[in-house]
Formats: sequence, structure tokens, C-alpha cells
Amino acid sequence: MEKRQHGKGNVHPNERREYRDEVTGARVLQMTSHPSRSHLSYFLQSSFTPDSRNLIFVSYRTGEAQLFETGFPDGPVRQLTDGASIHAYSPTLSPDGATVFFVRGGGIWRLDRATLAEEQVVEFEGAQLGECTLGGGGEWLTAAYKRGTEQGLVAGRADGTEWRVIPFGRTVIHPQFHPLEPEWIEFAGDPAPRMYRVRRDGTGMECLRENPFEEWLTHETFLGTTGDMVFVHWRKALYRLNWRTLEAAPVTDYPVWHVSPSRDGQRILCDTNVPDEGLFEIDVATGRRRLICMPGASNGGTQWKESQPANWKSDAKSALSWLEVPLDQVYGPQWTHPHPCYSPDERWVTFTSDRTGEAQVYVVENTVTR
Repeated sequence: MEKRQHGKGNVHPNERREYRDEVTGARVLQMTSHPSRSHLSYFLQSSFTPDSRNLIFVSYRTGEAQLFETGFPDGPVRQLTDGASIHAYSPTLSPDGATVFFVRGGGIWRLDRATLAEEQVVEFEGAQLGECTLGGGGEWLTAAYKRGTEQGLVAGRADGTEWRVIPFGRTVIHPQFHPLEPEWIEFAGDPAPRMYRVRRDGTGMECLRENPFEEWLTHETFLGTTGDMVFVHWRKALYRLNWRTLEAAPVTDYPVWHVSPSRDGQRILCDTNVPDEGLFEIDVATGRRRLICMPGASNGGTQWKESQPANWKSDAKSALSWLEVPLDQVYGPQWTHPHPCYSPDERWVTFTSDRTGEAQVYVVENTVTR
């Protein structure tokens, strides 16, 4: 019965609930409340449209991962895709917000938000792609790639031309274009050494930091439009990496988990785990942090309690983005992690939480005046 209630373009009443955070008093909007899993994209990109009037999210309310949007702060819920399940952490918005790019199997697709027309950008037969990201003002796309024993990343134009496979000898996750130099892609090769860069034409492959397995690096991303990067030394500190010199300097002297910088790179959102102390905003210049709210997420994944990364040996542990790994195994499940991210005007912060028993989409007001 539930499946028949849904379909591409179907509109449902808004699901918003509002409350005040029990510690900070911040205004929190729970944007989804359907009794099924709903979550935002990964921490690398905002789920808000550029005008901050809609939130793009993934929900399993039809029985499999599909794309939805909800008006913000109080509009209806609209289903954007149906058919074959999408990669649940792949959606990324074009700079103008008119198009959503996402992954199905070995292909990248574009969806027109106005007409809901879908078009395949590129397909790698027999492959599985990871989450896709845009670069160069929306001109370029990249995604992690796996086909049989082949691993690496793919890159090409958003119009479907100039696509190529860039091979790499280990699992690749989270490829991202440099915000100022889109001919460069940074990516993670797990478990160690972790951080690499390569030109989108496949040349110039370089390790950014020769960390040993025991030095647990994770959750790297670009520091806004500064051109530098930040990365997490898990359970120790947050670091800034100079893109030119590859020198690293600590931003904090305390541990953080997932990080998402402001556009200008002066502030960084983070969630926390082991222990969960809440969502914070970090001042990059001083390292001081300000508590935003308590997400109440379960933060699943036994590996975070360990002192070094898990040894990947099973297929489940080396899958792209670990979407369906049970709670008692490593690297799962992502929908229990907050993954905070700014709205375009940075007045709001999105996060995912399963505080009610199932993952839902939340937005908390960022109360500091901008």
C-alpha cells in the first residue's frame, strides 16, 4: 500500500516539527517525520538549493532510496525520482539549483527539478560508482569507480563528453575538485596513505601526505575557497594542509569528526563522537569552538572507538560508501551520522539524526549574526 502512495512528482503535506535544543536553546526544525529512513547528502556538499527555499534529501519511504525535496521552512514534500534505486549519498546540486546529479549503479544521471525529466550523463557498464561531485562552476563531474578488480575514479564534463577512468590500486572515496583549480581532483585512498591528488586528465598523481596506517586520517575536504584543505587526525585534532607546500598545521588541539567549512574558510562545522559532545562551529584562526546543538544521533560504527583504522578484508568493508553495513560492523551506517553542513547564507545548519528511532532530516538555526 505504501509504495502505491508514491511516485515521481507526487506531493505530500509537509512533515515539519519544531523544538528548542535542550542545551543551547537553538531553534531546530525536524523537516521529515515519515516512519522510514530519510537523510541528507554527505558532508561534502550542501543539501539546500542556492535560494535556501528547498532541501534535497534521500528517503526510503517507497521501499528503496529515492530523491525527494521539501520546501523550507514549511513547504510540502515532493518525490523527484522513482524506478531503480539511486546511490543514497550521491545527489549533488548544480550551482543554480535547477539540476540534481546523482548515481545509479555505474551511471551518473541529471534530473531537471522543474520538469523532473531524467537524462543519463554517462554509463560505465558493469561498474559501481560512488557519490559524485561537481567542479568548475558545474562544468565537471567526478565519482569513485569500481568494476571487478578495477578501482579508481572517473571524471568528465557534465554534458557527457570527455569522460575517462583514472585507475588507482586501492578503493577510492570522496573525490573532490579543487574550488579554484578545477583541473585538480583530491581523493582518499583508504586506508593509508590516505590523501592524493590527480589532474582530471589522469596525469600528475601525487600523495599529499605519506601517513602510516596507524595515523588515522579521515574526512578531508577543501577549506572553502582558500585553496587549502582540512583533514581529521581521528581522536586527536583537525589539521589544515597547504595545497602548495603540503605543510600541515593544527587547527584544533581537540578531536572532531566530520567537518564542513564555510564558503570563506573562516569557520568549520563539525560533529563529534566518542564522546558525542554535539555540533560545533570552529573559528579557524583561533581553534575556539561554539556549541550549536545536540543532534542526538546514535553515531553507528564500532570502529570509531578504536585507536587505528579497521583492516579491510571483506567485500562489505571495501564497498563504496558502506551503505548497507550492519551496526555491529565497521564503517556503518552513514545515516546515523549527523554530517552537518551550512545553508548557502550560513544562517542554518543541516544534519541527520536517528534520535527518534529512524534517521530524519533536521535544520538548526545558526544564531550568531553574520
